[in-house]
Amino acid sequence: MRAAFSRLLTQAAQRDARILLLTGDHGYALFDEFRRAVPDQFINCGVAEQNMVGVAAGLAMAGFRPIVYGLSAFVPIRVLEQIKLDVCYANLPVCFVGDGAGVVYAQLGTSHQSTEDIAALRAVPNIDIQSPSDKFELEYCFSAFLDTNKPIYLRFGKSDCGDIHDAAPIAANVPKGDLIQVRSGAAPFAFVATGSMVSRAVQLADAIGGVPVWSAPYLEPFNRTQLHRISTPFERIFTFEEHSTRGGLGSLVAEVLSESSVTRVTRIGIDNRFSETCGNYAHLMERHGLGIDSLRAQVAKLYPAITAKLSSGMSI
Repeated sequence: MRAAFSRLLTQAAQRDARILLLTGDHGYALFDEFRRAVPDQFINCGVAEQNMVGVAAGLAMAGFRPIVYGLSAFVPIRVLEQIKLDVCYANLPVCFVGDGAGVVYAQLGTSHQSTEDIAALRAVPNIDIQSPSDKFELEYCFSAFLDTNKPIYLRFGKSDCGDIHDAAPIAANVPKGDLIQVRSGAAPFAFVATGSMVSRAVQLADAIGGVPVWSAPYLEPFNRTQLHRISTPFERIFTFEEHSTRGGLGSLVAEVLSESSVTRVTRIGIDNRFSETCGNYAHLMERHGLGIDSLRAQVAKLYPAITAKLSSGMSI
């Protein structure tokens, strides 16, 4: 997905000289092609992320379309005040890109992991929040930024979990804020997932059989009416996210359905705790209960009869 982002960004910048890429002294290999194609549209702001947001705000006021790139532990978490006051208060067209969302930077520890970025930004007015599951949803989200004259946060993980779609969702057919159905079925429960967890939700649904799955590439705006309609046939919605269970997709779904639905919500994500061990990405996902075996066990606890045929050892 990172390579797709670099390609889309380079193509957009070649078409529009107003697009500027700002980075906090990293992402060089990722943006080699961008710097060759449009060197004057690349700005290295150094290890000064808070100042970088201020620079982006000034450029947006001058008519440019800045894209601020960083690890999601730094953009938006380190620069939350600047995003709120410099950009969102003035409703400026700045795109914040948080790479390495979740715990994919497992070996680098908690300082480089971001499991609270969605929760932090959901409370800030005027900013859209995007969480694509694959390169096709990324293209859909990036196109929306180009057509939107307001702040946007785009989060994605560094790991490649494979494609969910065969082609990019067509913006005309998928309004901004809609859930996108990727599996259908008649089970008494359904999965709603976002970002990297869509691939795990799909794999688990395929193994169980007949479990509907929806992907949530947008968390703000969010089509609440659609969610109410989707939830009606089901007694329970499971949400999947590589993010804290507090304030992310699970909280959003629970908030919406608590207003008028009898559908129960089970939030599957990262508990309110830091990573306590060091290892690779798969190790840390399992430690946080997001490995495929852990997901299977959490669903089986509530639906043992339906999941009884599943065996452990499923791989991602």
